[in-house]
Amino acid sequence: MIYFEMDNLKLVNADVLNRNLFEKESFDLIITSPPYNVGIEYDNYNDEMSYKEYLDFSYKWLSNCYYWSKKSTRMCLNVPLDKNKGGARPVASDITQIALKAGWKYKSTIIWAEKNISRRTAWGSWLSASAPNVIAPVEVIIILYKEEWKKPYKGTSDITKEEFIAWTNGLWEFNGESKKRIGHPAPFPRELPKRCIKLFSYVGEVVFDPFVGSGTTLIEALVNNRKAVGVEISKEYCELAKKRIEKEVGLLNIW
Repeated sequence: MIYFEMDNLKLVNADVLNRNLFEKESFDLIITSPPYNVGIEYDNYNDEMSYKEYLDFSYKWLSNCYYWSKKSTRMCLNVPLDKNKGGARPVASDITQIALKAGWKYKSTIIWAEKNISRRTAWGSWLSASAPNVIAPVEVIIILYKEEWKKPYKGTSDITKEEFIAWTNGLWEFNGESKKRIGHPAPFPRELPKRCIKLFSYVGEVVFDPFVGSGTTLIEALVNNRKAVGVEISKEYCELAKKRIEKEVGLLNIW
């Protein structure tokens, strides 16, 4: 089950739907981008469920994360604003409602404008009001928390004045990540977890990603002096994450 472990890093090769993976109140900050259910060819995950199955799956893993969280835990949940494949669906809205059903409380939403990504696939009715397609080239980061938004204790923050001013603006603009460069079908850029980690956690706290993928969240947690824990169902992606951590962080240099 434990794929790799050091003092401040634990990578677990398992299914996030298994509630017995961790004890209650294990994590301070959760940052993740779950599968979008848009037919991406993952190693061993079905990304083409019915929409009801996808929402049921979302409820189960969100409930487990709630169980594993401390009272002041925050979650930064990166999902698409909507999707059109298989029928138009308000994904961000539906996932937010599922999270609330699982117990989470809503704080805010960050709009991520991916500068190098275009979601346009078709115009619909060209130059006509008949049936035009309006497509927003953005994703969202839903900010949730368990019971208390204000942390009940003092810790060390490492965010600069400039970063704080820029990142508390809820429109974030930076590039997406290259699938080819990373070797994973759906990586997100390091800038995303970096901002979330520095804005929403203290130095030394435990950052958790229930869908590790290529290991981006764990890398940023470690280089920013947090403890990193992640779950990944694919052994192949566990190995990819481990190799990236070795390269980007240096396992011998982890605290």
